[in-house]
Amino acid sequence: MTSAPQLLTDPFLQLPTETSIRVVWFTEFVGSQHTVTYGENLDKIAVATTIKLSRTREDQNSQVANQTQYQQPVKRDISRHEAEVTGLTFGVRVNYCVTSVREDGESVSSDIFTLAPSPKPGTPLKILLTSDHQIKPMVAANLQSCVETVGRVDAVWFAGDLVNVSDRASEWFDDNRGGAFFPCLQGRANYKIDNTSYTGGQIIQHAPMFTCIGNHEIMGRARTESLNDEFDDTIPRTVAQKLYGEKSLKDNSFNTDTYEEIFTLPQSIEGGKTYYATSFGDVRLVVLYATNMWRTPNMDADAKGRYRERKVDFQTSENWGYGQHIYEAINKGSKQYNWLAEELNSLEFKQAKYKVIMLHHPPHSLGGNIVPAYTDPVQIIEREDGNITAVRYEYPKNADYIIRDIIPLLEAAEVQLVFYGHSHLWNRFVSKSGMHFLETSNVGNSYGANWGENKREVPIGYQEDYAKIGDPNDFEPIIPSIAPLLDEDGKPLPYIANNDITVFSIFDTEIGTISSYCFDTRKPDSEVVKFDEFQLK
Repeated sequence: MTSAPQLLTDPFLQLPTETSIRVVWFTEFVGSQHTVTYGENLDKIAVATTIKLSRTREDQNSQVANQTQYQQPVKRDISRHEAEVTGLTFGVRVNYCVTSVREDGESVSSDIFTLAPSPKPGTPLKILLTSDHQIKPMVAANLQSCVETVGRVDAVWFAGDLVNVSDRASEWFDDNRGGAFFPCLQGRANYKIDNTSYTGGQIIQHAPMFTCIGNHEIMGRARTESLNDEFDDTIPRTVAQKLYGEKSLKDNSFNTDTYEEIFTLPQSIEGGKTYYATSFGDVRLVVLYATNMWRTPNMDADAKGRYRERKVDFQTSENWGYGQHIYEAINKGSKQYNWLAEELNSLEFKQAKYKVIMLHHPPHSLGGNIVPAYTDPVQIIEREDGNITAVRYEYPKNADYIIRDIIPLLEAAEVQLVFYGHSHLWNRFVSKSGMHFLETSNVGNSYGANWGENKREVPIGYQEDYAKIGDPNDFEPIIPSIAPLLDEDGKPLPYIANNDITVFSIFDTEIGTISSYCFDTRKPDSEVVKFDEFQLK
């Protein structure tokens, strides 16, 4: 007997307009018909279009029930369904559910949720700010705490690193540890910490999500060994072109195909889904593609790292990692820079009450991932008697594209908030002009703050002076305004970087505040604590 069909995810909301919104969901069958029914009596129907995700696979590192059958990457067929719900009215929430009919005529429907079009200016909104979930231990607890504390949010801003390996299907849908991406954001997770199980929060069934690309949304050169190896093997497209020519350039450098196929986002003519701007209520949100290849700071001879190549690869340039190479140019004169300058000068941007930038890479941070500078690596090849003895990379601090080129644009445009992730902690900064910088990616997978005696791993004997502690761009972190954590001497800490305490932040557009909350998973019955709040002006 054939088992009953199942939805791989609940529906989630994308791309709201003044009169419409997109509803998206996934199954593991192509099916014969997929529909959204909506309205007070669910008497209206929108028919979905279906595509198959082109690169989703599982491998020997997948956490799935039949894991032992994978010895290498194997295609997993995932069907994506999307319908546009139209004829909506400002301020009116509408019931909806989705139904998928399998090829044999058997059908399955979701629960009933609610949707609404894009809000008008003046509408009070609560927006969840989050990032760097990456199948980490506290995501479900984090999102459950959010819903239990603030109720239904109106949108989610996600500053990159949604999963760990973008082409691994189970990380999005059904990782058997219970904390996959969609289950956590849809209240269907089952992740246990000690003796407490967390379900995440029913969030994106009711609220649209706007995302940006982090380094974990990018897959590298096609490999047959494992998806991890493929993820770790990106090289610059200019290098790939020299090595392999124009044929299959994407397969020989890097791609964001799975990310772009999963999400329906606002688009720019220049950057498509990779960088864009959108208006939502009183907010103009500008999303940048600002991320680079993460490589280890380790200086061991066998480490393909930020600052050097492995000794064993010196004579084989196709095995080089090319340092922390940048995926999309953002420096002055680049296509993205020119687009940003035009956007910041647009009427939509200038008239918005709140002007917000979201990107993945931090302009200011106490974390380890902000060092070295965000710039193209300068390759230095050392030779002795014609033989390569070292391949090193320098990152000139005065050429940091975000600090040198982007921040002056944002300051001149009177941006109030720059929101980002990447270093897996909470900290914030304020410029002299009053522009706020917030990193709120701590969902219980922190790598620590480089503060006090906790120093970054940086090279010695290099030309550049790589900062061991603090913000390398000379900003002082702000002490949380309400209830900072204390160090062992009882002094307030300007950050949260803790693998037991998880953090989320809420932007309340009615009063212009960003409030940050923390929850200690060691005390599952304890209250969620609002520890910081500041206001955008």
